[in-house]
Amino acid sequence: MLLCDIGNTFLHFLDDKRGEYKRQVVAFNPSTLLEKVYYISVNKTLSKKLEDLDNWIDVEPFIQRENYYETMGIDRICAVEAISHGVIIDAGSALTVDIVRDGVYEGGFISPGKRAMQKCYSEISPALRYPFHFELDQQKLATNSQDAISYGYLKLLASEILSYNLPIILTGGDAEDFAKLFKSVAVNKRLLFEGMQKIITQIEKI
Repeated sequence: MLLCDIGNTFLHFLDDKRGEYKRQVVAFNPSTLLEKVYYISVNKTLSKKLEDLDNWIDVEPFIQRENYYETMGIDRICAVEAISHGVIIDAGSALTVDIVRDGVYEGGFISPGKRAMQKCYSEISPALRYPFHFELDQQKLATNSQDAISYGYLKLLASEILSYNLPIILTGGDAEDFAKLFKSVAVNKRLLFEGMQKIITQIEKI
């Protein structure tokens, strides 16, 4: 099975045999792939081209959209589809948090990701240009500038996530960093693809 998550810059593939790999959108010709490809996409230009290729199958029409809010991204939906109970943290350019309880999506929120928030602090003042300290002691108020900005971003985020009292699943490029905030957490970089696989299983039954 070949799965593909299409962004504006890269196509991210998961192949049963080759594992994960990426291709640049600008240099990729989808007609060169002859096998069946299940995909999700936020790239409207490339999605339009794929409509004429029978072996490229868009997963999104098979999702029960009524279970989610209207403007929710397809990548977040696929990650949610992968689990039945827990908090999903997708730590990328933006940091998204989604709550699933007993198979029901309850909602979520979006925060700036690590790099965006670091840039925000540095634009306030060059004196705040520090990397975040992910291993800070969350039980003590900060006594230096690096821990002060880390506490203001990370402690508040961790406290909110822990308040739901659910298993925590981290995905995305910065997952390992944010995992340091919690005593018990699972890191799953393929969560989106696992959600796609669950949806595809239902498609193939139709």
